[in-house]
This record gives sequence, structure tokens and C-alpha cells, in this order.
Amino acid sequence: MVESHLLIISVLKRILNPLVIVSTLLIVLVGFGKPIDTDYILLLILVFLVTSLVYAEAGINHCWQRSGLVLHFRDILMGWGLIISIILFFAYITELAPYYDRSIILTWFIITPVVIYGSHVATRYILCSYYMRRGISESCAIVGLSDLGVKLVQRLQNSPFVGITVHGFFDDRCSQRLIEAPDGTKILGSLCDVVDYVRKNNIKSIYITLPMVSHPRIMKLFDELRDTTVSIYFIPDIFVFDLLHARFDQIAGLPVISVRDTPMTGVNPFNKRVMDIVFSLTFLIVLLPLLLLIAFCIKLTSPGPVLFKQRRYGLHGEEILVYKFRSMTVCEDGDIIQQAQKNDCRITPFGVFLRRTSLDELPQLLNVIAGNMSLVGPRPHAVAHNELYRKLISGYMIRHKVKPGITGWAQIHGLRGETETVEKMHSRIEFDIDYIRNWSIYMDFIIILRTALVVVRNKNAY
Repeated sequence: MVESHLLIISVLKRILNPLVIVSTLLIVLVGFGKPIDTDYILLLILVFLVTSLVYAEAGINHCWQRSGLVLHFRDILMGWGLIISIILFFAYITELAPYYDRSIILTWFIITPVVIYGSHVATRYILCSYYMRRGISESCAIVGLSDLGVKLVQRLQNSPFVGITVHGFFDDRCSQRLIEAPDGTKILGSLCDVVDYVRKNNIKSIYITLPMVSHPRIMKLFDELRDTTVSIYFIPDIFVFDLLHARFDQIAGLPVISVRDTPMTGVNPFNKRVMDIVFSLTFLIVLLPLLLLIAFCIKLTSPGPVLFKQRRYGLHGEEILVYKFRSMTVCEDGDIIQQAQKNDCRITPFGVFLRRTSLDELPQLLNVIAGNMSLVGPRPHAVAHNELYRKLISGYMIRHKVKPGITGWAQIHGLRGETETVEKMHSRIEFDIDYIRNWSIYMDFIIILRTALVVVRNKNAY
């Protein structure tokens, strides 16, 4: 029974946001007395498709806890801002903007985030009330009072619509070695008490959260539970590893656990690629006069090419050719490359301005269009620097699990410019890996916005 309702939840999480946003536009049209003609039907279809990509799932899990209210609404606003940007870009390139009533569109833009948030809260309330009235709940017990077991209980308590009630824990260790059980749960006994408790209390599921070293005890428990109808779930203690997008998967029908992987799976790479193309094309169109002016000034103030090309490592550590406006008198791309330093004599007078404002990075928009870079990601380093630091910093190459970016998580935290010490480079790598671990479209959107502020105020680039 619980499985069927979890399927309903899964479907709701996928279609709730697109339906709410489209319905809000329809209500606004009716409120303004506007007929739903071909132009608005086209807009409705576009909105539904874009929303399905940007809001991969409705975040109804987050609107249950008070601590997550503000953050959840912030996520909704960021996602909605991205959707608006895509819609406006589409309207601009198709020249359809004059066909839409500005008052209607503006009203829709303003009220939609509030309606989305309200729908998430209402959905949670309705589902929980329905499940409580119907008594849709399964009793379970957890074997192993560990950090993982406590985390499972907290997740279930914060997700009452899942319909699982935790009776308590079973553990063999003495009370002095056990951590404190979460509120509402208790220690029910040792592992030898599990079978009797399951039979007497109609327990439907057992979740085993013992560490991997407890393999013999787990196998013994499996054998003892053969004489019951209880469902058994083993939650492996994979947290002993340095996890990077850990997930369960299948390879040719064989179940596997991924403990280190890229976030670019499923529709994620498509979503990120759409964002890259929309923003980079917009920036190129808007900044075209500035790009031509910079090229003219470079040619006028110093001899040499306008663009500087250098080999760097991209996705999966493969070499790519990165473009920059030339800001120095040299174009180094060999086995030994000296990083630019403060008051570096190789930097041209106009190059000082370019590097200070990061305008020298603008040609990398071409790399983004070509697909070997992204707007946001770990900054690509010269091949020579990569080969040096991968030997000095453990986990250095993990940063290449995603495409390199024009800007990144490390850069908006002050780690721009020269990394004159290994410690400083290590800090940059930690931010890069943190970005990969927590990546989302919303995170990219925030990094782009904050980059503009950092470029204006930061004095680390030279």
C-alpha cells in the first residue's frame, strides 16, 4: 500500500510545478479577460517544457521544516528567475514579445513564486491529512543505533507522508557505547530479540544500518528472519568514503553503488547546457560592441595577436584549447608556465585593466558555445600547472568530473588570480569539489550573479 502512495508522491513531485505555473498563467489571463489565442498557447507549451527541466522535482520535502522555509522560497525564486530569463530570451530571438500584454506577463511573473510555494505547503498538508485519516502507515524497526540509523529516523520523521512509523532500534552494544536515540524512539533490545519483536508487533520492514564490519552478524540476522514475512532493507555505511554524488544504479542488471561520480547525469547535463547556451548567446550579443572595442585596443597598444590560446584540461582531464584576450607580451603554452604575479613585467598596460576587470576571460564564451566549457565550473588551469599540482594535492583531478567554467565557486570566495602557494591552490580545489558535490542549476545562477560583484570589488586578479 505504501509503495503505491510513494508512486503518487513521485509523480506529483515531477508535474506539480509545471502544472501550477501553467495554471497561474491561465488564471491571470482569465482575470484580465484576455482570450487564450495561439500566441498564449505557444507560451503555455514553452513554459511547461522549460519548467519541467528547471524544476526537476517539486521541493515539497523542504517546506515542512521551519528552518527550511526561507531557503526553500529562495530556491523557488532562483528557479523562477532562470525560467523568466529563458522565456524573455526566446521572446527576443523570435520577436514575439510585442504580441503579449505586458501587464499580464508582469503580474504572472510576480505572483507565480508565491503560488508555487503555497502549492508545496498545501500539497504536504493534504497528503499528510489524507494518510493520517486512512491510517496508511507501515511499522518498521532499525537494526543498528548508528549515525546512519539516526539519520534515517530523522529523514522519516521529516517526511510523514512516506507513511513509515519507526518503533525503535536493536543493537548489541552496551549502553555506554551507544549514541542517543532520536526523540520518539527507543532501544527495543539486542539483535537476538529482533525475530520475536517482529512477530509480536506486526513489523513490516527492518532497516539494517550496521557498519560493513558487522557482516557476520548481518548474515546471522538474515537467516533468523527467514521464518518471517518482514521486508529487509540494508543501508550500507558508504559514508566511510569521501562521497561525491553517491547513488544506487544498475549495470547490465547488476546493482552497484556509486560513491564518486559526476552530478551530470539524467537531465542535468541538458539543463546546464540550455542555461549555458541561453546566457552565453545573450552575453555575446549584448557585449559584442565591447568585445570589438577591446580587440581594437589590444591591437593598438601592443604587438601580437588579439586572442591568446592555451592548452588546458577540460571534462575528464581531456585537453581543450581555451581562448582569452591577450593581456601579456608572451603567449606561453609549454611544459613550464609562470603564473602571472602582481606587478608582472610581462603584462601590458592595457592588459592590467583587462585582468583587473576579468574582461580578458570574455572570449571563453566561445568555448561555452562550442561545448568544451561551461559558464560556471572549476576554473581550467594550464596543462603544465595541472601536471604539477595533481602530484602535490590529493584529489586534485576530481575537479575534472565536470566541465571547467568561466567563473566558479572558488572565484566568488576570493580565490581568483595567482595561487602562489600549494595551500592556496588546495583551498581552491576544496571549493571546486564542494561545488561538484552540491551542484544545482540554482547554484550556477547564484554564482553568475555574485561573480559580477566579486569582479568589481576583488583585487586579487593581476
